[in-house]
Amino acid sequence: MENSSKIYVALPLIDELDHLPGLLNCLENQIYRNFEIFVCVNQPDDWWAQEQKHPACENNRETLHILNEIKNFRVTIIDKTSPGLGWTGKQAGVGWARKIIMDEISKVAGELDIILSLDGDTTFSENYFVSVLEAFTTNPEIQSIAIPYYHRLTSDEVANLAILRYEIYMRYYAINLLRIQSPYAFTALGSAMACTAKAYRRIGGLTPHKSGEDFYFLQKLRKFGNMLITLPEMVYPAARFSSRVFFGTGPAMIKGAAGDWSSYPVYNYHFFDEVSETFKAFEKLYKEDFETPMTVFLEEKFGESQVWQPLRENSKSAGQFVKACSTKIDGLRILQYLKWRHQQNPVNDEENLKGFLSAFYNPDNFNEILPEPFVFEQCSVAQLSKIRDFLFLKETEWQQKIRILR
Repeated sequence: MENSSKIYVALPLIDELDHLPGLLNCLENQIYRNFEIFVCVNQPDDWWAQEQKHPACENNRETLHILNEIKNFRVTIIDKTSPGLGWTGKQAGVGWARKIIMDEISKVAGELDIILSLDGDTTFSENYFVSVLEAFTTNPEIQSIAIPYYHRLTSDEVANLAILRYEIYMRYYAINLLRIQSPYAFTALGSAMACTAKAYRRIGGLTPHKSGEDFYFLQKLRKFGNMLITLPEMVYPAARFSSRVFFGTGPAMIKGAAGDWSSYPVYNYHFFDEVSETFKAFEKLYKEDFETPMTVFLEEKFGESQVWQPLRENSKSAGQFVKACSTKIDGLRILQYLKWRHQQNPVNDEENLKGFLSAFYNPDNFNEILPEPFVFEQCSVAQLSKIRDFLFLKETEWQQKIRILR
């Protein structure tokens, strides 16, 4: 296996000294040894002038020192933390860090080499790199992998409650996309994605959004080619509060811990069915216009009275038209539609989750999954863990059944 594709690990680090020993231990224990780490230790340059940021600056300085002492595997360090080298202006954040790292990898990687994205708070087993390599080797039709994940709980009860609630939202969302066989049925975590170097180049690299760069990156990869959504191994990100980005896991936990989960609702499962009905109508829409569940929303979103006509005019066949529709009505538009529908018909999260379980799973087992009475804010860590683990199991079953998004 040493002569197989090389794995290039893309690793942005900012104020990660506490998590670094666990991450380095995972890397040192990998069975597959043909890998190299590209690290960007980063921060805004003006942090050096802010007294309250000095601990993070010194944290990053010590991180650089530790990385420079590594002998057991190759490490390429990109210093965006030392005075005069940090972020300035609009070029800042984890999105830019990932882009810079992956662009550097792209300069040296072979077409079939693998770019594997990680975060500093993530752990994984000694078989992780082997699993990723074998997935690309045995599935040559894939260009990327959305890797399974499972957040580790900590001794911080508030953080545990927040991450479990957020993970319930994510897994419920993923299950419903898988259930309707959406081409965008993936979960985007910066610590849980991989692609070939060829695919990275073909999509024009990663776009450095301030937040959500992992979502937009995987969406570009999915539009380019097939994506694997199951793996024998998984990553284990930490449950922690973080304000390094504007949305995503860390900010969701911060808002949620303050009692605000409005940005991450449990949507009525019927709304996903409406998305499915629209996608199933694409082939018929090639021949004639008619109302779909998403038509009004799409006309509002795109500012067009005839959403489908331009796609027809640029498609030589029904197949091309269907693909064009799937590209235009992508994962972002699906999420926006669900939010739009939820605003029109707000139902609380508890009722939506119970309605979903009643429709698709045995309601006789409700007492084993949901407490009674069921109110998210009154749930203990153990009760939320039970819900999370049930949804994790069902999501895994769907992922193993579908395997590849085509």
